[in-house]
Amino acid sequence: MASEDIAKLAETLAQTQVAGGQLSFKGKSLKLNTAEDAKDVIKEIEEFDGLEALRLEGNTVGVEAAKVIAKALEKKSELKRCHWSDMFTGRLRSEIPPALISLGEGLITAGAQLVELDLSDNAFGPDGVRGFEALLKSPACFTLHELKLNNCGMGIGGGKILAAALTECHRKSSAQGKPLALKVFVAGRNRLENDGATALAEAFGIIGTLEEVHMPQNGINHPGVTALAQAFAINSLLRVINLNDNTFTEKGAVAMAETLKTLRQVEVINFGDCLVRSKGAVAIADAVRGGLPKLQELNLSFCEIKRDAALAVAEAVADKTKLKKLDLNGNALGDDGCKQLREVLDGFHMTKMLASLSDDEGEDDEEDDDEEEGEDEEEEEEEEEEPQQEGQGEESTTPRKILDPNSGEPAPVLSSPPPTDVPTFLAFPSPEKLLRLGPKGSVLIAQQTDTSDPEKVVCAFLKVASVFKDEASVRAAVHEAVDALMKKAFGASSFNSNAFLTRLLVHMGLLKSEDKIKAIPNLYGPLMVLNHVVQQDYFPKALTPLLLAFMTKPNGALESCSFARHNLLQTLYSV
Repeated sequence: MASEDIAKLAETLAQTQVAGGQLSFKGKSLKLNTAEDAKDVIKEIEEFDGLEALRLEGNTVGVEAAKVIAKALEKKSELKRCHWSDMFTGRLRSEIPPALISLGEGLITAGAQLVELDLSDNAFGPDGVRGFEALLKSPACFTLHELKLNNCGMGIGGGKILAAALTECHRKSSAQGKPLALKVFVAGRNRLENDGATALAEAFGIIGTLEEVHMPQNGINHPGVTALAQAFAINSLLRVINLNDNTFTEKGAVAMAETLKTLRQVEVINFGDCLVRSKGAVAIADAVRGGLPKLQELNLSFCEIKRDAALAVAEAVADKTKLKKLDLNGNALGDDGCKQLREVLDGFHMTKMLASLSDDEGEDDEEDDDEEEGEDEEEEEEEEEEPQQEGQGEESTTPRKILDPNSGEPAPVLSSPPPTDVPTFLAFPSPEKLLRLGPKGSVLIAQQTDTSDPEKVVCAFLKVASVFKDEASVRAAVHEAVDALMKKAFGASSFNSNAFLTRLLVHMGLLKSEDKIKAIPNLYGPLMVLNHVVQQDYFPKALTPLLLAFMTKPNGALESCSFARHNLLQTLYSV
């Protein structure tokens, strides 16, 4: 580095912002290639007592410089926030993973407990996710509240790696008694598509603490949207949902609307440019009308919504006293529709909440509902036929149409269902997923459940029991899984059997609790599985009188499953 460059760097460092535990090199355009280049940055870091936040945005950090910066961070155990967006400008993609690995190792060695990690606007692709995978799985991220990965080009492969890392982080942190409680997730413009979004949805379903999710411009269609909707339903604290510029169509919109009916904390919904269309908009309007008391912003712009559906949306927000913005611009209302929309909102004294309608595309014929449905079907066919994009690194799980060389007709495609794992099954349980776990599934469920914690055992028990069916193969798989889980739990001398039964009764809605836990909706599976469990040698006989007492008490949920309840009572009286 030339002497004049060093002088310039020293001058820049003299202007470095230092406040409230934060050391900022933001926007300094530092070119840190070698250890020598980073010498003054390292000095600032080493001499900063109580470093809680480090800003490196708007600079460019090479592999060698990253190693020495990481070394300086090894003594900064108080570091909580890493603002590291846009810090690899002009770097080869191959340089970024090793640089991230070094920085992550520095944080892990320091014993840092991060609450925020921002790596946005670093075009590192799927390989870059490998660069901070170990960091995400480490204790340094057990305390993570905000993860920001906007515009990183992760692709499907990177999305899957990220989802697996978050799932592992949750598993490891849960084992230490403090599960990962991620609140903010940002991953817009990453080409995640359906497979990446679905993998992340499974992780979200396991985490369950999200308050903000921002995933705009990811090429997600209705299968991925539906998976996300199912995961959002588990995250009851969600306040902000931003899926702008993906493709819902009616199926995705209806799935998302069903989830919105279950959420009470949502303040911002951004489904702009998501092609929800009229039927989807009506479904969303129905969800808004029946709930969402804290809604402040609803964006359904550029979604091919027609007049009547837009009016339904407007009528749905009539009682939303906190609403600040309703955006229906860029739809097909026509001049009369725009006028009617304003009149409806004026009746609620909410005209000021309406965003501009300057880009309205004019009124289309209202008779094309069937046309919309046909377009949806065509899009689904296109999704199936669409070739895999270069660089995804993963084979699509969607079977492609293959033409028979003799007849020219589509040939039947034989494909086995995708494999599953325990976290996937527990996040979205189904009989099929349980069977796909294979013969070792029961052992794996027991191994991956913290059986020292009665609450976790109850949750795993109910997940397995929820898929119970009288079909022989499913019934056998459920019994095997529950036997392995409960044998391990009850077999441990430290396991509190009374606490287990108490928590089980609470989750079944048979015992009140101050926790305000929402009771499971259907007791049939749990009752049928309990009928099996109480007959096994591992079940503590001392629990039988207590269970019997609650099974005989009047309860509407039990009465709706009279067959299963009767079977269990017969068994309890006989054991």
